[in-house]
Amino acid sequence: MTLPMSLLSGFDALFLARAQFAFTISFHIVFPAFSIGLASYLAVLEALWLKTGREVYLNLFRYWLKIFAIAFAMGVVSGIVMSYQFGTNWSVFSDKAGPVIGPLMAYEVLSAFFLEAGFLGVMLFGMNKVGPRLHFTATLMVAVGTFASAFWILSVNSWMQTPQGHGINEAGQFVPLDWWAIVFNPSFPYRLVHMLIAAYLTTALVVGAVGAWHLLRERENKGARKMFSMAMWMLAVATPLQILVGDAHGLNTLEHQPAKVMAMEGHFESHPNGAPLILFGLPDEEAGIVRHAIEIPKLSSLILKHDLNAPLAGLDTVARENWPPVPVVFWSFRVMVALGFLMLGLAALAILMRWRGRFYESTLLHRFALLMGPSGFVAVLAGWVTTEVGRQPFTVYGFLRTAESASPLHAPAVAASLLAFVLVYFAVFGAGILYILKLMAHAPHRGEPGLEEGMPIRTAGVTPAPAIDPGRMQPAE
Repeated sequence: MTLPMSLLSGFDALFLARAQFAFTISFHIVFPAFSIGLASYLAVLEALWLKTGREVYLNLFRYWLKIFAIAFAMGVVSGIVMSYQFGTNWSVFSDKAGPVIGPLMAYEVLSAFFLEAGFLGVMLFGMNKVGPRLHFTATLMVAVGTFASAFWILSVNSWMQTPQGHGINEAGQFVPLDWWAIVFNPSFPYRLVHMLIAAYLTTALVVGAVGAWHLLRERENKGARKMFSMAMWMLAVATPLQILVGDAHGLNTLEHQPAKVMAMEGHFESHPNGAPLILFGLPDEEAGIVRHAIEIPKLSSLILKHDLNAPLAGLDTVARENWPPVPVVFWSFRVMVALGFLMLGLAALAILMRWRGRFYESTLLHRFALLMGPSGFVAVLAGWVTTEVGRQPFTVYGFLRTAESASPLHAPAVAASLLAFVLVYFAVFGAGILYILKLMAHAPHRGEPGLEEGMPIRTAGVTPAPAIDPGRMQPAE
């Protein structure tokens, strides 16, 4: 314990508070990103089972339901812990922004968390007690609850990025004047759609990787075939859509947070006659240049302004104390974009293999999908870093600086809590993730012996579903 504490002793309380929040939110965000998409996937699986009566959909529902329950629980726990930091490490921010963000967070609890919690038990354990159609309603409500939760959380975050609809009272607090303007602030629609598609892509990549893993071992497994096929269709639809939404989000960010885009693009200098697209390089913040830059002339102006010769301002037009940390934003943005194009490549390869009739036999496709399994989580984290670090040095953009938002704490106290978080998180959530991976390593149920895939086995709305053992989530013997 003494050695890690000594390593942290050289940092001030503000840096340690920021590091603690970054660490806890990095753990937290991957679970909602997965559970939002997985809840919708479960609803689709159950709807298909009710419509067709095909056992493969019911077996896949059971297979992913237990994984969803664990991921959902870890997301709730990590979110609760993270929220306490608003009072411990960021009490000034909570005091000043509380009149705006407090009600929005309360709406999230009332409209989303209660909806999820109220129907989750029925979803997990009620199939034999409430009937298939009512059980599907519970599954659908959980999926709607995850969407509602994302709605309110992203509204809060988006207001911090593009604040409007508020006033400032004599105590320096942000007070609501127009709730409609606060909730539907300028960046919120773009951020919400971008994050939801990211969640669906993250889930599709995980489901596809699990399907690919089992297809590499047993190509005739019907459950693996079905999950892999559904995942690749989702990837083929969602990836091009995400690229278009990301472009629109970038244009919105250029309008409302130009310094963030300047850091993303590595534009230290203004370009009056068309700005280059810097593919790679080493941003030198002190010198104000990107060293060893590999760039395409004028392409950045074409992307951001749809005109090769459009002028683009650089960070030389922004006061240096308002610059975000350029190297971090520059590279996190490139990680996100590179992974997006790799996802597009996987989707294209999947379509090609379908057309050639080798979708379930292509070892190249399956290994590529397996390798891409974690990429959705990495892309979400990279996008979140781009968004949050790019907003610096502000917590409420343009109004409240991060240095003015922290609690008056001493560095050793924050360092001790940060170290405790690191140890506990890696132990608890590491164990949870390992258990999820263990569940994924088990092959999905193969179905009834001799049953051809696609053959209806029962009318799901008439014949009761097979009994389920809640502990094993498998048909009771």
